[in-house]
Amino acid sequence: MTQDVIALTPEMPDIKTLLAALHAGGPDLRVSQAGGGAVAQLCTDDGQPLVSVEAPRYLQVPGEVERLLGPSARTDAPVWWTEARATTRVEEARRLAGSIAGRLATVLGGTTWPREAAHTDVVTVPTHGDAAATPADVDVLTDRAAVVLQDRPLVAATTWLTDVVRSTLQSGHELHIVTPPGTRLTLPARSVLERIPARWVVRDPDCGYYDGLSGAVLHWHEGHFAPAGDIAPGIAHAFQRPPAPSGERQLHLSLRTIHPADERLLLGGALEHTWQTLTGAPPAGWASAEPVNVPWSPRQLTELARTRARQSMPTWLVVIGAPDRPAIATLRIVRTRLGVEEHISMALGYTVGETVPADRLPEAAETLTTDHNVATMVTELRTAQADLTVPAHHEPPPIPLTLTLGPDALADLGTDHARNALPGAAPLQLGPATRPALHYSLGTGTDPTAWERLRQIDERLRGRSAKG
Repeated sequence: MTQDVIALTPEMPDIKTLLAALHAGGPDLRVSQAGGGAVAQLCTDDGQPLVSVEAPRYLQVPGEVERLLGPSARTDAPVWWTEARATTRVEEARRLAGSIAGRLATVLGGTTWPREAAHTDVVTVPTHGDAAATPADVDVLTDRAAVVLQDRPLVAATTWLTDVVRSTLQSGHELHIVTPPGTRLTLPARSVLERIPARWVVRDPDCGYYDGLSGAVLHWHEGHFAPAGDIAPGIAHAFQRPPAPSGERQLHLSLRTIHPADERLLLGGALEHTWQTLTGAPPAGWASAEPVNVPWSPRQLTELARTRARQSMPTWLVVIGAPDRPAIATLRIVRTRLGVEEHISMALGYTVGETVPADRLPEAAETLTTDHNVATMVTELRTAQADLTVPAHHEPPPIPLTLTLGPDALADLGTDHARNALPGAAPLQLGPATRPALHYSLGTGTDPTAWERLRQIDERLRGRSAKG
């Protein structure tokens, strides 16, 4: 059974209701705060955290509950999402989390995930002789690694996970997320883990453990998970096992915009235009973590980015689309010496029989370069799940489709030089002749030699001779 229990309620859990739910452990447990007041912790008398309850999130974006928890959790938006995470170090904590969520759902007329975890019993927690020194947000802490256990079908970039990442980086530890077989990551969760010293550790009945992204067989050695080396070299069989053929595909776009710093600047326009062009609708919602809970609003996300910039902090956001058109993006906004930069990574999913709108990419690129200050854009196509989740098995790498250079990037490189960067294949000129952009077609997304063409362009633009 999962250590996490989520209450989904049509009404906001107010302070009185939350306190009543936290009384599930009886009068002998204490309530403390963490996460700057955003997390309530139920603790033993000696201070050992048992259950952490995050501040309720108001989900106004249709389909978000089902995306993260599966079809069985389907509910009509809007809904309040209140998450309780139990420590694995105390056996009774799991039932305590279920009672907290169950009481919220009973009082407010909602439901829980998983449904079978909910109850309203008082849970007696025996006195433990020693309080664990491990922080409440991790399950095992060594000199080298912070280990967290996630028994969920989909690990997302939640507020809790991003807080764990932040505290782990500050402490100098590696982060290991351990999941059962069959668990997947959201693309935002994968992007978070790829930026830090972290491993996705998958339990496996054959080899014990393996890395969910590389497939390397792992073992516990000197306080962290490491490649097994001579003990059991190679790649886990479960990682190499080919998935059932599906014919599903993903279109990936990586964009970088550079805007002059201006008080009138409105961010998010490049992402919105791309979304509209490729899906026929704007994004559905955005947030600083998953679940995504706020309807799409460039004005609101600009205000958040401006506030964080005044604190010399970058802004990282998750953006999703409507449930009937799988699409998700991460947006990183940072102030640099060049101006205000947006770094966008977007993915769209296509089931069998659906047409990937590759023919719309030049149209999207032209407006992006003329109206939205796009410096560069790379698009790729890959064979992968249309639901845009990351499985713990091998997937074919993406294949480049197009490369776009915006006017400013082109001016720095030299227009004539850039036109001849790919011999035998002239790029498409976009925008006015006085301020042109170039759009290179690299292939159809099925020929791996497109990587060689992209490498040739890169080498020539950097002033090096192409090799071979």
